[in-house]
Amino acid sequence: MCEQGSRFLKVFLFTSAIVGMALPIGPAAAQSGADRDMDTALKLASLLRSARTVIASNQELINDPAGGDKGLTGDHVLTVATEAYLAANGTEPLHDGQDEREARLLTAQMTAIREVMAANQGTINQQGVGFKGFVPAVFARLVNERFAELVGDEAVVKVTAPPELVRNRKARPDEWETEIIRADLVAENWPKGQVFAAEADMNGKPAYRILVPEYYGEGCLACHGEPKGEIDVTGYPKEGGKLDELGGVISISLFR
Repeated sequence: MCEQGSRFLKVFLFTSAIVGMALPIGPAAAQSGADRDMDTALKLASLLRSARTVIASNQELINDPAGGDKGLTGDHVLTVATEAYLAANGTEPLHDGQDEREARLLTAQMTAIREVMAANQGTINQQGVGFKGFVPAVFARLVNERFAELVGDEAVVKVTAPPELVRNRKARPDEWETEIIRADLVAENWPKGQVFAAEADMNGKPAYRILVPEYYGEGCLACHGEPKGEIDVTGYPKEGGKLDELGGVISISLFR
């Protein structure tokens, strides 16, 4: 653990799977406040990942120039994403006995997913256009922006990365995120998939903040791999990333 991490009030480290995040956590009433915060944050990350995977697995359909209604609605995305979420977490996103704030935040995230998909039907179904630009990273950013509009006074979710890997300025890590990424998450001795969590301010407001590392998989390297500098299908130069290197971070802040 870096010195920066040790100065926070509390630091919690959990190991999470790269795709799903199943945690052996009991009923909300039996959890400490920190446990509930961690559980809620990881579930927000898990649902976002699950929905983003649906977009990734449907890129061929999205980019089909034939056009017409492709059936890739918000309800469809959530139906498929919920199956993956259930397999990872043992429950559906909303369930009986759930912590009230967790239910409210996950409901907002599901609403954001539905609204983003509805707003982009014209792009997804556009005839005569191949590559639509509606890629997983764009989908996640739009969902997180809408989530912030709905419940930004309670929580913020952002997909960021080491500063040198960020393509969209809106996704740049803030000072705290940058410090933890550089001091901990990219360190050779940082266990793969381990989450960093701490009490730290965000935009001047006290928050419980969690960073979930994400690593390049085979499917990522087509755009983010080698040769470094070559222009990928989205129009950006490739970063020269390698399999299993840190490629991104899901940052969740739950405000106090």
